[in-house]
Amino acid sequence: MRVLTWNLYHGRARPPAGRSLLPEFSATLAGWQWDVALLQEVPPWWPDELAAACGAIAATALTSRNSLLPLRRFVAERWPDLIKSNGGGANAILARGSDLRDRREHVLRWRPERRVAHGARLDSGAWVVNLHATAHNAAKAHEDLARARRAALAWAGDAPVVLGGDFNVRDPALPGFVRAAGHDVDFVFARGLEPVGSGEVLDHGALSDHAPVAAELAG
Repeated sequence: MRVLTWNLYHGRARPPAGRSLLPEFSATLAGWQWDVALLQEVPPWWPDELAAACGAIAATALTSRNSLLPLRRFVAERWPDLIKSNGGGANAILARGSDLRDRREHVLRWRPERRVAHGARLDSGAWVVNLHATAHNAAKAHEDLARARRAALAWAGDAPVVLGGDFNVRDPALPGFVRAAGHDVDFVFARGLEPVGSGEVLDHGALSDHAPVAAELAG
């Protein structure tokens, strides 16, 4: 199983493009090989469009700044680099060749911003869990990671489980899990599955301020 994690930077690029980049993000994701994509900072109206472009299905969990979402969307689709993160945010799990069953969502904290652990069970029985931890506060990010780990283990029971995403720390600790891939603050960890190699950082051009990370897992 190949698992990808990527923070989409609210659908923006560096340098700024000044327009919606949904077609570019869709084509880029569709062109990579993966079975599961764990995405963060996704414009909330994007997941189904991304999934359709990739031949996948999507599960979405709203995170922060989503009040008055129609108004935020109106601005974000026209001037994404003006509204930036205030366009609203979501985590998304995309899966190719598998359903996303028993979908779960656990709120990790409400302040300073809503953060969630977001998970689902694949047809294989393995669980995949997506996390975007608190930014600019390492202590809170580590707390988010610990809470997400507990939620993932509770959902998965004895089944294999993958926990990945933007952890917002460079030294994550997940007892009982092994690191399958990582770059900067973006990681894929697993329990009950064996990493094949050390992971891969994918070329994303100017899209996003995070590099996508991919892990190959066997078991």
